Amino acid sequence: MRVLITGGSGFVGQRLCQRLKEAGHRLQVVSREPDAARPKLPAGVDIRRSVLDFVDASPQAIVNLAGEPIAAHRWTASQKQRLIDSRVNVTRDLVILCEQLAQASGVPPRVMVSGSAMGYYGDQGDREVTEETPPHDEFAHRLCKRWEDAAREAADFGTRVVLLRTGLVLDAGGGSLEKMLTPFKLGLGGRFGDGSQFMPWIHREDLVRAILFLLERDDLEGPFNGSAPKPVTNAEFARTLAHQLHRPAPFPVPALVLETTLGEMARLLLTGADMRPARLLEAGFDFRYPTLEQALANILGKH
Repeated sequence: MRVLITGGSGFVGQRLCQRLKEAGHRLQVVSREPDAARPKLPAGVDIRRSVLDFVDASPQAIVNLAGEPIAAHRWTASQKQRLIDSRVNVTRDLVILCEQLAQASGVPPRVMVSGSAMGYYGDQGDREVTEETPPHDEFAHRLCKRWEDAAREAADFGTRVVLLRTGLVLDAGGGSLEKMLTPFKLGLGGRFGDGSQFMPWIHREDLVRAILFLLERDDLEGPFNGSAPKPVTNAEFARTLAHQLHRPAPFPVPALVLETTLGEMARLLLTGADMRPARLLEAGFDFRYPTLEQALANILGKH
């Protein structure tokens, strides 16, 4: 199958491309810097600068992972707009691609798995959250909703659309965990605020397996929570990571410090959702790393 991936050279995209290549699929990757992306990807990947450059390549499936990192910069008005544009504009181009292929050949891509995030739900306190839970209206929700709404338009042209709301992605070699390891290894880690906020998480390998699962299952569409079945609070995460590293975690970061330093973006660290992968489990997906202890043991064994 010809699979078009946006964000293919990113933390999740690189592993996804590796697994797709191993499974015998033909890969098409969008990158504004093909020369920089090529060393990160398997040999033989077709890399082009824009989504619409692939009209003549007739992708049969799409995985949309593009988007500027949400926590890279303070959330000024201009940064918020960049976060929206980096997701929505690429997604709209993918919808145009589906439309053009449907009109030209009558054969649009069969499926688009489009990224979203746990931020769709906003702050949910300690209530259990499934795909049916109404969101709390705040910037993270509005960002994800616009991203998802743009992706849903591909269904108008016969493409099955899956929306994957991911939690914190954990693995060696990148992502949020890599940034946490140094202070925790030095015994300087700790919870954020009072630590009661939930942190949905997923091992990168399980996230990639879930994407492959959703690509292949023609009966599945709509939103899916891409998180492990056993989320933890921030305090539990800090304790578990410290225990795995055989270090103490005695230094909580006060909420006021985060709010003063990060502004509105501090909500990413101080609020959360007890997000459960209800639809993935119902569909029969089997998590390789269902608990944080199992995931961290695997990941830290690579260091």
